[in-house]
Amino acid sequence: MRDEDRSLLEEMFAAAVKAAEPGAAMAGVLPERPRGRVVVVGAGKGVAQMAAAFETAWGAPVEGIVVTRYGFGAPTRYVQVLEAAHPVPDEAGVRAGEALLEAVSGLGEDDLVVALVCGGGSALLAAPSAGLTLADEVELNEALLASGAPIGAMNAIRKQLSRVKGGRLAAAAFPAKVVSLIVSDVPGDDPAQVASGPTVPDKVGRAEALAAVAAYGIALPERIRAALELAEAPPAPDDPVFARNEVHVIASAAKSLEAAAEVARGGGYTPVILSDAIEGEAREVAKVHAAIAREVRHRGRPFAAPVAILSGGETSVTLRTKGGRGGRNSEFLLSLAQGIEGLEHVAAMAADTDGIDGSEDNAGAFADGSTAARMRAAGIDPGAALAGHDAWGAFAAVGELFVPGPTGTNVNDLRVMLIR
Repeated sequence: MRDEDRSLLEEMFAAAVKAAEPGAAMAGVLPERPRGRVVVVGAGKGVAQMAAAFETAWGAPVEGIVVTRYGFGAPTRYVQVLEAAHPVPDEAGVRAGEALLEAVSGLGEDDLVVALVCGGGSALLAAPSAGLTLADEVELNEALLASGAPIGAMNAIRKQLSRVKGGRLAAAAFPAKVVSLIVSDVPGDDPAQVASGPTVPDKVGRAEALAAVAAYGIALPERIRAALELAEAPPAPDDPVFARNEVHVIASAAKSLEAAAEVARGGGYTPVILSDAIEGEAREVAKVHAAIAREVRHRGRPFAAPVAILSGGETSVTLRTKGGRGGRNSEFLLSLAQGIEGLEHVAAMAADTDGIDGSEDNAGAFADGSTAARMRAAGIDPGAALAGHDAWGAFAAVGELFVPGPTGTNVNDLRVMLIR
């Protein structure tokens, strides 16, 4: 890939991340100061940075606990930062779930709970419902992650089998007021879907969860399926316990895509945002993107070069084999690399805005029309790597991994194709 293409793609990623930084985003939505206590709780891969930003913006001592992924912590003055496993929960996540429930218990109507929520909280808040264990929650998460189901379907199931998700954490804080400040990583920016909505209720119930299991062929262990069939529904959105609460989405994929688009414009490209809410199988979404790139290069439609084509949202990966390395962005780009093979004047990037894509240390990768051929020259069959879900290995072999490290925010995926 040309150095100037890679540099521009990295600048676009940096702009997308900066647009989602929590400090500036929460300045205009800070709640009124209460007569009682201020308790901060939260979960997600960028929540430690959110907590630090809130402490600065609030300007007075607070108390509370948040949980983030191992290695994603940040210095805070008052709020305790716990770390736990992601994407599969562990015992530390169970302790974190209990700690957050304890933090909001016994509050009065003069107290204020500030909930800081961002992507990744579903796994980090491991609080299985009565009768289930951590082992059950691990099995549930593994089955969901392997299914290829969209995030809404997975969350519908998670909410039925948790003591914190589906608004239950906010319900536990009643009669205190709960103000949720949310960085959205879900298509459509529905706050009830971010981290499975620990403080935002949802109308989805057991029937919808069971329908999702059937629709996506999710292989739930029998013990978990039985629990789901008997699960008590989360509190409804019109429950009086939520009457005083506020919800603010302070950062989203749409805002980050617009920031990245401006960088592309400054680099001499006309930016086009396809959507901030694309879902579907990563390798199949990549084929559509590749077809668009070919149409632009060969026929000058539906866009004229030079053009930067951007998209966001959350694709999924149905695991057909085990043992591969990578995540949905790397898998998307490996499929795209094959789809644009031999196509000149096209450079692409796909990356998770939290800085980590799946199981390894990369946010995603880069590709152009020569990438697939260079993989073969390095002894890697890109088709076999895609079949084995080893996109990380394929891109590592040609030096095209993108490793910015944890960014401190998360508004889902950024995909860009530069077409000269």
